[in-house]
Amino acid sequence: MNSMTSLSKYLPYIFEGSLWSLGLVLGGLGIGFMIGVMFSLIEVYNNSPLKKLISLYIWFFRGTPLIVQLFLFHWSIFPALGIKSTPLTTSITVLGLRSGAYQSQILRGAIGSIEETQMLAAKAVGMNDWDAISSIILPQALRIALPQISNEYSIILKDSAICFILGVMELMTRAKYTAIATGIALIPYLVAGLIYMGLTYIGTKLFDLIYLKMKIPGSVEG
Repeated sequence: MNSMTSLSKYLPYIFEGSLWSLGLVLGGLGIGFMIGVMFSLIEVYNNSPLKKLISLYIWFFRGTPLIVQLFLFHWSIFPALGIKSTPLTTSITVLGLRSGAYQSQILRGAIGSIEETQMLAAKAVGMNDWDAISSIILPQALRIALPQISNEYSIILKDSAICFILGVMELMTRAKYTAIATGIALIPYLVAGLIYMGLTYIGTKLFDLIYLKMKIPGSVEG
């Protein structure tokens, strides 16, 4: 009985961790989106040697486990560069870099699905490359890519649980500490799981609403 009473006092502590988890997700997704847009445009419209470096970047972040990347940046790369990084900052940065590798390919595919004649038509009316890309190509690509970016949100949310390994006070970390403090493991982890499910549902529904707002009536894209 005492354990259950103690557990009830820890529930707000666990729920507070969801704010940290959302911070990880939104930060990672935002950084990943900026990287994804930049790299996808380079891959599609630029033939410079940068494409090989981007391919190497994507190969690394898609080909190695997140936990390896967290340790590598927090304990090796950042210290070697003289960068003092907190576990939270490292986690958001690594999640963003990792997500950027995936979002760049999502956006590259979306841009590639747009007919080349649209770029030619834009140039024919006097638009330069950047005006054509920013005003015509990118808006369409973002609309096409949005369902997959929604999936990326769900992936980052689940990946954020691994950040407990650095001591970030997110949802999984708080569930673990609650289980240790109360001696009850089932309920803290069950509550954490339910919160993850709720955040996934709410986030994907918000993306669905955005997609419906952006979708052109009568179109079949997505």
